[in-house]
Formats: sequence, structure tokens, C-alpha cells
Amino acid sequence: MADLTEAQAQTQLDLWIACDTAISTGKAYTIGNRALTRADAAEVRGQLTYWRRAVKTLAAKALGLRNPGVAIASWK
Repeated sequence: MADLTEAQAQTQLDLWIACDTAISTGKAYTIGNRALTRADAAEVRGQLTYWRRAVKTLAAKALGLRNPGVAIASWK
């Protein structure tokens, strides 16, 4: 992920969202040389999670933030 830009990660996320939409309506979807169908729903969800995190992480880095989405509470 270190070599990706936020825009590239967003493009990948958009592709996987389109894939999820297609297979949720019973259609097949192709990304590169891979054809995905309803049976691949778990893989698609995994990819969606990965790319959402990538976009969030890269956006946070662009803002100069470290460890996006992580908060540490102090209970003193």
C-alpha cells in the first residue's frame, strides 16, 4: 500500500463497490482476468474492507495524521 496514492486506492474501492452491486443482483462481474459471481461474495466483502481501510489510511496520511481510526483512552 506504500506505493499507492489515495486516488488509486479510491479507484480500486469504486471497482469493488461496482462488483458488489453486480453480484448482489445475481450477475457476474469481471476485474482483470477474474470473473466473480454471487459465490464470491465473501471475497468481495474482504476486498471492500481492505480498500476502504486503504483509502482511509492514505487520506489520513495526506493530512499528516498517524494511526487513523485508533484512539487510546487514558483513564486516570
